[in-house]
Amino acid sequence: MRTSLQMPKLGESVVEGTVSRWLKREGDAIAEYEPLLEIITDKVDTEIPSPAAGVLLRIHVPEGETVAVGTVLAEIGEPGDVADEVQPAPAARAGRLSPAVARLLAEHDLDPAAIPASGREGRLTRKDVEAWLASRPQTAAPAAPDAPGELLPLTPMRRRIAEHMLASVRTAPQVTAVYEADMGAALAGREALQAEHPGLRLTPVAWIVAATAQALGENPLLNAEWRADGIFLHHERNIGIAVSLEDGLIVPVIRHADRLALPDLARTIADLATRARSGSLQPDEAQGGTFTITNFGAGGCLVGTPIINQPQAAILGVGALQQRPVVHAGAIVARPMCYLSLSFDHRILDGAVADAFMRCMIDSLESGLNADMEKQD
Repeated sequence: MRTSLQMPKLGESVVEGTVSRWLKREGDAIAEYEPLLEIITDKVDTEIPSPAAGVLLRIHVPEGETVAVGTVLAEIGEPGDVADEVQPAPAARAGRLSPAVARLLAEHDLDPAAIPASGREGRLTRKDVEAWLASRPQTAAPAAPDAPGELLPLTPMRRRIAEHMLASVRTAPQVTAVYEADMGAALAGREALQAEHPGLRLTPVAWIVAATAQALGENPLLNAEWRADGIFLHHERNIGIAVSLEDGLIVPVIRHADRLALPDLARTIADLATRARSGSLQPDEAQGGTFTITNFGAGGCLVGTPIINQPQAAILGVGALQQRPVVHAGAIVARPMCYLSLSFDHRILDGAVADAFMRCMIDSLESGLNADMEKQD
């Protein structure tokens, strides 16, 4: 019995995917649920398991090609079976460019009609654009023939990050303001809560998320996005947490962060980070964020200027927590201090609104988080 493997719908808003790598070749035996190929979308990379045991009879979509959800990718059957002929899925070249191809064309100001297309039904693929770029004469002076070095090929994730960051700085006028928070009360609260939950890994990030969720409720312009017809205020507070991976980063989203008690926030953060690093996140878990936090202090960085995760209004950067001498209660003492960097879209809000948001957040942190923040309504 032959079984067709189709491009799955990897999330509510995902309408297509790109075949990144086939893990089996035609003629290879495969077990049911064994990983068969890797697919990339605008959000995540994911392995697709085989829907049946047998032999991989035919691969219909080669690596690097982007196809719509429901397109037949491959056929699996018994040894000796003959694969069915599958009609290519229609894809209008001029009207259906994948987001990655569209961004690459815009980045290099290219006319898609001028680039030979190798995709099905004449569709332009990312490999077509990359090959076209590689074939163009280099405008910069080449390196000396004897210059030591090597060219590192771009991974799909690294390329998507580059495209996303470049699009962000081109889209919005971004301003970064730096603040400082005394984390002493938050650390004391963590110790007390840790005693109640000895098996739970509690980190200061949970306190940062809780304070951010509360501050977003009181300053809704930070929980917004720019649209052509106005500023859209999100009613949900879905906070993304940037997680560093071997070849880039991904931003899983804590949905309804304002409704979670601190222990639940800590569990959710740990779970999302663990599954992000293992590559087992679902695409929907990296979508729908309304505000982003990036913890560059995990690597020892004191202060930075994060780039907004479009189309959000702002992003918070968290620096390393350090003991520093400060004036406290009229005396110079060592306190656990942390720099917080807020980058925001100046089209949506001004410095006074950003300051109000950060004052609210820092006041919550320095008060140790009150009962309302430990258990949200």
